[in-house]
Amino acid sequence: MYTGIQHLHSFMTYLVLLGLIVSIVFAFMGMSGNKPFTDKDRKRGLLGLIPAHLQWVIGVILYFVSPLGISNATEGFMKDSTSRLYILEHPLTMIIAVVLITVGYARSKRLQDDKKRFSSIAIFYTIALILILVRIPWNAWPTN
Repeated sequence: MYTGIQHLHSFMTYLVLLGLIVSIVFAFMGMSGNKPFTDKDRKRGLLGLIPAHLQWVIGVILYFVSPLGISNATEGFMKDSTSRLYILEHPLTMIIAVVLITVGYARSKRLQDDKKRFSSIAIFYTIALILILVRIPWNAWPTN
């Protein structure tokens, strides 16, 4: 079960990255082109939001079933960089990224000015994407 969830979590990362990139590109295009923010643009924002939330749920499950997760949080884990990454740094950074994505999407729904709606998605999603890219454990990425 653990291996399956781990592979699903790794695979979902590609969907999250792709969804965020698509959402960001269309948001910057809408912002620079002074286009109206339509229902289609709202749905494009969901391309970044939905996979990120699914990934977060899978990550929470993995955090509790993985031997690298919470069960590894023993005394002195902060001294070990690998343990610190999996127990604290990766989960905390991803929670912050998902919160930023959620705030950016929610703001885009509430704002009235179209340019501000596009910029809300562009800015918040871009910051979240940077955080995600920084804290993905690339050295442990499954190759099979």
